[in-house]
Amino acid sequence: MSSDHITQSGKREPRKPCLLDALIPTIALIGLLSLSYIFFGDAASAGPNQVALLFCSIIAAGIAYKNGMAWDGIRQAAVDGIASGLAAIMILLAVGALIGTWALSGTIVAMVYYGLQILSPNYFYASTALICAVIGISIGSSWTVAGTIGIGLMGVAASMNLSPEITAGAVISGAYFGDKASPLSDTANLATATAGSGIYEHIRETLFTSVPALLIAVLIFSALGAPSDFDASAMLSGLDRSFNVSLWAFVPLLIVLGLSIARFPPFVTIFIGAFAGGVMAVLLDPSRVIAFAADPELWAPLAATKGLWMALANGYVASSGNEAIDMILTRGGMSSMMNTVWLIIAALAFGATVEHAGLLNRLVDPLIHGVRSIGALVTSVVATCIGANIVTSDQYIAIVLPARLFRPEFLKRGLAPVLLSRVVGDSATVTSPLIPWNSCGAYMAAALGVPATAFALYSFFNLLNPLLTILFVVLGFRVLRPTMVRP
Repeated sequence: MSSDHITQSGKREPRKPCLLDALIPTIALIGLLSLSYIFFGDAASAGPNQVALLFCSIIAAGIAYKNGMAWDGIRQAAVDGIASGLAAIMILLAVGALIGTWALSGTIVAMVYYGLQILSPNYFYASTALICAVIGISIGSSWTVAGTIGIGLMGVAASMNLSPEITAGAVISGAYFGDKASPLSDTANLATATAGSGIYEHIRETLFTSVPALLIAVLIFSALGAPSDFDASAMLSGLDRSFNVSLWAFVPLLIVLGLSIARFPPFVTIFIGAFAGGVMAVLLDPSRVIAFAADPELWAPLAATKGLWMALANGYVASSGNEAIDMILTRGGMSSMMNTVWLIIAALAFGATVEHAGLLNRLVDPLIHGVRSIGALVTSVVATCIGANIVTSDQYIAIVLPARLFRPEFLKRGLAPVLLSRVVGDSATVTSPLIPWNSCGAYMAAALGVPATAFALYSFFNLLNPLLTILFVVLGFRVLRPTMVRP
């Protein structure tokens, strides 16, 4: 006899997926992505990963259909999943535009120029993490930190011949500390809303695990910095000869930081920053903008408009004659983000299909019902958050889904909701940039110019934070009950 259920309307009621159903697309995803990196290395994100994700989406959709789900519903779930990522895609395009105009205007040059005079290779990595942490707390957005000051710090590192992978790890470590510790953060507010805690009690509890993780990360970054006889004079003189270096070039950066603190939407903030970079380019060095347009027959104002348009769309191509400077500044443009946009679309389609089919829930159910101790319960939450980041490729799903699934169990065991929101933030938020096909990992790789597979090992804060949240609970530290939480 068939196990299908028939509703009163005559339609077949979908069956719950079995464990094998849930494992097939997950194993296929891990296997194909691993093969992709074996075959293509860092170029895997330029197409091969997208193919793997779409192929696994079809597998997941086939399992959903086999279990009685209608094709129209599966298709709509994938469409809705992609639609949920449009805000991230628009931000990514805005960052591409911002990089292009900031390279043209001299904003990146100014960050490199003054950074070379202030920062030392001895403590550069540690300073980078702390700078990004402070700015991250101020604006509450890891993406904005990486897409603005992070770009400048990457340029300084390149000028000092320092490791781009370690620098990217330091940027991400500081940016995500700030993201988690700021009441302005969308991820912090999402975690508290889903877990049922308050934002300020959540921030207070987050600091117990985040501050030690950041301090340990800074110590490691300090150890990675070594005494150096680096002489910045050649680079500084080259920048002086080729560019009109001015403190006015920081105006676009200040505008972005101000709009972020004022809680303007990220896309609006970053695109206004890109436009401000274009305006400053014309004001500070109009001849450079006109020369970049490479159209001498155009009237000067029209040539300047064309130059800015080119920088927004396709980025800036430096031609100073200094190879090191040109390498730092030749970048940006919306077009430079298209591979990443493709990756995010493919990842979101897969994640939405898996969630719609109930496959992730099926994997998590045994974790919820099989745990006995509080330490095992928290470890299960951490594992689920990391798994959700891997399987669904979306940070927000990795926050909401585990918090929603484990909330009844935390209430049943008399644990405070803020403990759940803290654990979710300590694992879902911070591990998202470490997954190359996750929207956060794809964004960070595109903005900083370093593959996620390269910077993940150096994102020490992000690696330590989930481990510390498990350790604290195992040791019985800050295992809160509702009566222990201060209003």
